[in-house]
Amino acid sequence: MKQFLRENGLSLVLVLLTLLTLGGQLLVGWHTFNDELSDYGQATLPFSSYLTSGHCIEAVFENWESEFLQMGLYVLLTVKLYQKGSAESKSLDEPGDVDRPPSASRPNAPWPVRRGGWLLWLYQYSLSIAFLLLFGLSFLLHAIGGVKAYNLENALKGKAESLSLWQFLGTSELWFQSLQNWQSEFLSVLSIVVLSIFLRQKGSPQSKPIDAPNGQTGE
Repeated sequence: MKQFLRENGLSLVLVLLTLLTLGGQLLVGWHTFNDELSDYGQATLPFSSYLTSGHCIEAVFENWESEFLQMGLYVLLTVKLYQKGSAESKSLDEPGDVDRPPSASRPNAPWPVRRGGWLLWLYQYSLSIAFLLLFGLSFLLHAIGGVKAYNLENALKGKAESLSLWQFLGTSELWFQSLQNWQSEFLSVLSIVVLSIFLRQKGSPQSKPIDAPNGQTGE
C-alpha cells in the first residue's frame, strides 16, 4: 500500500481535490438554484433532480471545456513553439527524447508501438486527440445545459422565447460564458511559461534547477 501511494500520490490527491471541489460546487449550486426558484414562487428541486438541470450541467461543463481546450492546445503548441528560458519549453538547441522516432525494440514499449501501422500513428497523437475530444464533448454538454437554463429563465420571467440547441449556439450568452473561461486558462498557461524563466520551486519538475541560469531552456 505504501508503494502504491508513493507511485500514485499525485493523481490520487488531484482526484480527491477534484471530487471535493466538484461536490462542493454541486451542493452550493443546488442551494443557489433553489433560492432562484423560490424567488419566482416555484417549487424547489431535490438534489437528484438538480443534477440533471440546465443550471448544474451548464456550470460544470463550461469550466471543464476550458480546461480541456487549454491542455489540448498547449500540448500541440509545445510541439513546434519554444520559449527561451522557460522550464515548460523544449530545448532550443538539442533534440529532446520526445522527438526521437518510436522503436518497437525498446524495452517495455507500449503495444501500439510494437504493432505499428495506423495504431502507431494514432498513438503518436493520442494525447492531443483525447484532450480535444474531451473539449468537444464538454462544449456540447455546456451548450445543452445552457439552452435548458436559458429557456427556463425565460419561462420564469414570463417570456415566450424558447431556443433550440442550434439557435443557442449563436447567442452571445453561450460565447460570453465560454470566452471568459478560455481567456483565464490561456493566462494561467502563459503565467507558468513566463514565470518559470525567472522563478524557481525546489523539487518541482515544473521548475528549472535552483542554480540554473534564466536563459536555460527546459527542465
